[in-house]
Amino acid sequence: MDFNVKRFAADAGTFLSRAVQFTEEKLGQAEKTELDAHLEKLLVTAESTKQWTEKIMKQTEVLLQPNPNARLEEFVYEKLEKKAPTRMNNHELLGQSMIESGNECGPGTAYGNALIKCGETEKQIGGAEREFIQCAAINFLTPFRNFLEGDFKTILKERKLLQNKRLDLDAAKTRLKKARVADARAAAEQELRMTQSEFDRQAEITRLLLEGVNSTHAHHLRCLNDFVEAQTTYYAQCYQYMVDLQKQLGSFPSSFSNNNQSSASGGASISVPNVVASASLPSVSAGHSSSTASAGFSELRSSNGSRRARVLYDYDAASSSELSLLADEVISVSSVPGMDSDWLMGERGTQKGKVPITYLELLN
Repeated sequence: MDFNVKRFAADAGTFLSRAVQFTEEKLGQAEKTELDAHLEKLLVTAESTKQWTEKIMKQTEVLLQPNPNARLEEFVYEKLEKKAPTRMNNHELLGQSMIESGNECGPGTAYGNALIKCGETEKQIGGAEREFIQCAAINFLTPFRNFLEGDFKTILKERKLLQNKRLDLDAAKTRLKKARVADARAAAEQELRMTQSEFDRQAEITRLLLEGVNSTHAHHLRCLNDFVEAQTTYYAQCYQYMVDLQKQLGSFPSSFSNNNQSSASGGASISVPNVVASASLPSVSAGHSSSTASAGFSELRSSNGSRRARVLYDYDAASSSELSLLADEVISVSSVPGMDSDWLMGERGTQKGKVPITYLELLN
């Protein structure tokens, strides 16, 4: 019991000494030991890393889950260490509505069948989005959160301890200056040596922890690469799903009568454009060169002959009826009756298949 009382009294005395020293420093009545420049720089770097990590985490969470109420619900379940209920995302909800509408309209009709195919694709995109969110949460958000809740909290703890050791050191220096009696000076000098040693040791501990932030940067860089790779995979999947869908829709009748147009106009037509399955789409040229190229392709289709053409961009065939292309190679192209105007038949040796005209430049 007496030991606990003495310990409490000692702790209270230390706290009071630090409070007095801190107050006098703020009032300019006491000197303050400054940390070395290297340690100060490390502290600034650590604080900056913490602030930007929090900002990136917050914006990433908004990207992955734009609904603030859903984010709050996920946060509550996480704190309760319970699994949040699985709900359909927006793409899956849209897909479900399209499929139900298509079935009501009639799967045997062109519109009903198209709705069902669109709904199935939207659900595929929803599944890809779910996989992307899960991958990003595990490989990107979790390491960032671990840094804030683990390493940086340890840094804060040791930095606070360093601040206390610094206050103890400066308080000991002040007592040494005020000591007049030899015995008091001897005791003050011994206290100064002890507080200086403790301060130096704590400064070294803090420095080692702060230098570990560079390793954190390297780890976060790897996490960033994982995040970009997950995004690349997700967007590539979505693009391919939509390309496949447009090709399926291209098999449906492309013109429908519009009752709002006059009979003289013959009705408005809705045509489904062909999308070329390539990671890099060519830019659209304007002016005289575009007109010349268009005229060349029109002439080729009307003549039913063949021409040599230079490939402008790499193209990966999306089906067995198409021909893969390499940029700058020269192939033979010809028109086939009944083929879509955006495509030609290409030949390379014994290989033959459809090729998109936007990837070609006819040679004289």
